[in-house]
Amino acid sequence: MGETMGKAKGEPATRHDWGSVRDNPERNRFELDADGYTALAYYRIDNGVMVFTSTQTPARLRGQGVASELIRNALEFARARGLKVRGDCSFVADYLRLHPNLAH
Repeated sequence: MGETMGKAKGEPATRHDWGSVRDNPERNRFELDADGYTALAYYRIDNGVMVFTSTQTPARLRGQGVASELIRNALEFARARGLKVRGDCSFVADYLRLHPNLAH
C-alpha cells in the first residue's frame, strides 16, 4: 500500500489501494498498479545512467501522488544498483529538482 502526505504540512497521511512498484525490464519501464489502473515510467540505461524518458499516469490517478510514488521507488531502484539518474521527461526532472537527495 502506498502512502502520501496531505497537501498541507502536518496533515495525516492518506491510505491508497496501491500495489508495489515493479521494474519491467523487457519493456524498459517501471509500473505501479493503483485503483485498477497502471502508471508507467519509461527508461533506458546508457553508460551507467538510468534516463527516464516518459511518465504516464492515467487521468483518474492524477493529483493523488501516484506518479511521485512510482518515481521515488524507481529512483531508489537505480540507486541500489549504483546507477546515476537523469530525467528527460519533465515530471522526473521536476521531481529531481524538488528531491535533490534522490538525484545522484
